[in-house]
Amino acid sequence: MKPLRVGIVSAAWGAFAHLPAWRAIPGVEVTAICTSREETARAAAARLNLPRAFWNAAEMCADPNIDIVDLGTRPGVRLPMVLAALANGTHVYNASPHAPDWAGAKAIDAAWRAGTSIGVVDAFAQWLPAHRQMKAMLDAGHVGAPLGGTCHFNISLFNSPNKHFPYNWFAQGGQGVSAVRNNGSHALYMLRHLFGPVAELVADDSQILRTWHFPDGDTITPETNDFANVILRFESGLTMQMQISWSMTLHDGWLIDIFGDKGRLVASSPTFPTARDCRLQGGQLGGAMEDIAIPDAFNSAPGIALDWQSEPQPSFPMALSMQAMVDAIHGRGGAAPDFAQALEIERLQEAIRLSSEARRWVRLADVT
Repeated sequence: MKPLRVGIVSAAWGAFAHLPAWRAIPGVEVTAICTSREETARAAAARLNLPRAFWNAAEMCADPNIDIVDLGTRPGVRLPMVLAALANGTHVYNASPHAPDWAGAKAIDAAWRAGTSIGVVDAFAQWLPAHRQMKAMLDAGHVGAPLGGTCHFNISLFNSPNKHFPYNWFAQGGQGVSAVRNNGSHALYMLRHLFGPVAELVADDSQILRTWHFPDGDTITPETNDFANVILRFESGLTMQMQISWSMTLHDGWLIDIFGDKGRLVASSPTFPTARDCRLQGGQLGGAMEDIAIPDAFNSAPGIALDWQSEPQPSFPMALSMQAMVDAIHGRGGAAPDFAQALEIERLQEAIRLSSEARRWVRLADVT
C-alpha cells in the first residue's frame, strides 16, 4: 500500500506538534509545508527536511500528489482552504475552531457530504489516556445514572501579555475566535463525546479583560469575548454547568467533574490537558475519591512511535487521532472527531451565541 502523503499549512504549531505526530504513524509521509511567503516556505522545508514547499495553500489543496492536508491557520483564512481541498477530494485534518462561524460550518458540511474526503478536526481531548479511561468507566456504569456535573476550561493568555506570543491576533474581531470558540470548542467536543447530544442551553458570553497591558506600557483593546458561562441540558436529562475563559488570573485549568447515583469521576489538568498531566480521580458511594491508574493500553499504541510521555506533549493524542483518520481512509473504522461531529459542535457554538444575545434558552433543534 502506497504511503499517504501529507502537506501541512503552518510552519509554527504545525511544524512543532503536528509534524512529529504524523511522522510517528506508519504508512504516512509528510512531504510538504506551506506558509504565506516563498522565502519562509522554502526555509521551513529545508529546516524540517521536507521535499516540497508551498506558499499558496490553494495549490497544495489541489495538488494530486498530496493525499491529506493539515490546515492550521486562522479560521477565516482557513475556510477557503478546507472548501478547496474537499472540492478536490483531498482528505482534511482541520484545526479547531472548525469554521469561522455557523455559515462557514454549514458550507464545509455541504462540501464534505457531497464528496468522499475523510475530514477530522484537531480536537484530540478524547484521545488523552485519562479521558479514554474516564469514557470506559462511564460506559461500564461507574457513576451509575449521571445526575449532574461541572466543566471548566480557564486559562490565562493575556492577563500578562507578551508581544512575542504568536496568538495576540486573538484580540481582533471578525477572525472567528473567542474563548468559547477556541478553548471552549475543545471542552464541547469532549462533553459531547462523553455524554451525547445536547438538547438545549442557556449562555452568557462576554468580555471581562477590557485592555491588555504590555510591560512596556503599550496596550491592546480586544474586540473578542473572553469569558462564557453556559448551562447545558443533554438529551439524556443530564444538566451540566460549563465555564470557559482565556482571561482568568492564576487560572485553574481544565476540569470535567461528573456525578451519578452510584459514583463520581473527575478529570483535571492545570492547563490545556495533556497525556502526562491530565489526572483522573473517582469514587463510589460508601468509599472515597482516589487516584485512578491509567491502563498501559491507553498510554501507548501499537505501531505509533510516541507514547504518553513523548514530547511535545500534544503529539501523542494527535497521533492517535491521525492514526484513526488513516485507518478510515483505508476503510478500517471511523475517524474521530469527524466533520459530522464538528458540525454539531459548531451548532452548539451558534446556540451559545444566540442564547447570549437573546438572553434565553435555545433548543439545539432550532439552530439550522
